[in-house]
Amino acid sequence: MRRLHACLGAAAAVGLAAAGSTALVAGHASGATATLSDRWYAAAPYLMPLDNDPPVATAIMDATGLKSFQLAFVLAPNGGGCSPTWGGTAAVSSDTAVQSVIDTIRAKGGDVSVSIGGYGGTKLGQTCADPASTAAAYQQVITKYGLHAVDFDLEEPEYENTAAIKNEIGAAKILQQNNPGLYVSVTTAGTADGTGWFGKQMLLEAKSQGFTPNNFSIMPFDGGFNGAASQTSALTNFNTILQSTFGWDQATAYAHEGFSGMNGRSDTGEYFTQADFQIVLDYATGHHMDRFTFWSLNRDRPCTPVDNGGHTSGTCSSVAQNPWDFAKYSVQFAGVTPPSTTPTPTPTPPGTACRPAWNSATAYVGGDEVSYDKHNWKAKWWTQNEVPGASQWGPWQDEGAC
Repeated sequence: MRRLHACLGAAAAVGLAAAGSTALVAGHASGATATLSDRWYAAAPYLMPLDNDPPVATAIMDATGLKSFQLAFVLAPNGGGCSPTWGGTAAVSSDTAVQSVIDTIRAKGGDVSVSIGGYGGTKLGQTCADPASTAAAYQQVITKYGLHAVDFDLEEPEYENTAAIKNEIGAAKILQQNNPGLYVSVTTAGTADGTGWFGKQMLLEAKSQGFTPNNFSIMPFDGGFNGAASQTSALTNFNTILQSTFGWDQATAYAHEGFSGMNGRSDTGEYFTQADFQIVLDYATGHHMDRFTFWSLNRDRPCTPVDNGGHTSGTCSSVAQNPWDFAKYSVQFAGVTPPSTTPTPTPTPPGTACRPAWNSATAYVGGDEVSYDKHNWKAKWWTQNEVPGASQWGPWQDEGAC
């Protein structure tokens, strides 16, 4: 599961330009004049534009040749309701911050996809009454930003809710029908066997509704994986599941299959290096898979020290790397050769000062900052006597060493 979705920041994001339909063209017009190829939308790495020390997207574009970004995450409001927000807090209807990011990317010839859901938070499929109302909420996002692509990230705890998954899959089918040309991916948890029981139930729901997205992607990390060989084995097993579920032959299943990895140290302490990414990339291209992406660009930077003190970070990878090393694999999947040299990165600023020390007797609210174990931490919600870092999906967001 992509646990860092929740434990290292909930936030936001989105956008794409129109895909040749009236509904899409009706969206925000700023820079949304040309669509990228499906291969670029399939290669878009995840980026949190409002959280986890967002990198400058255009700097990544200049350094790597990347053109596409998978912005994360659209959720229901934290207090409930059937209207789209970034991270549960920022209403899409009044957003300007993410729109500015999208406009800047489009001005350089790029585009974005929006990711719906992720690990943790309340999803629109859980709060909206039915597939139609769920689709109407997502259509607000498509229309506002003129989207070309969307990603339904269906995992814990939502995918354990049968009604919610019915709403999400039904909404995806409606959006696909009402927005011709819209690129739709569905991302779910990966296991050694391909995907688990709930992932298989999600596939059966899609089959029962007659819904076929561009791809079903699995996340082969946080499940006892050990390098690229375990990931490609899971992809092979998932291909078999797709064949048996939908009656596809092997080639058709691969053409509807995607990989969503995690660069560097995973939430559970697995490590995936550049060499692992190259092996999986070769597997994906060799089997003509539809999608290759990763979580996340916010993490596609070196840590200081390299292993980040044995912590998984939302802002660096915990493996030896140059900035944006992992983004270059997405560029290769899109069919483009990355630049041979990387511009000199901005020097890392001096060490960050430590916040006031965490106190077990103090009640903290969302946004409060403390220091513990030589790291700064930010509270995501009200908490008391919960040790920062004790739980990988607990109330504290690791802001790095201090």
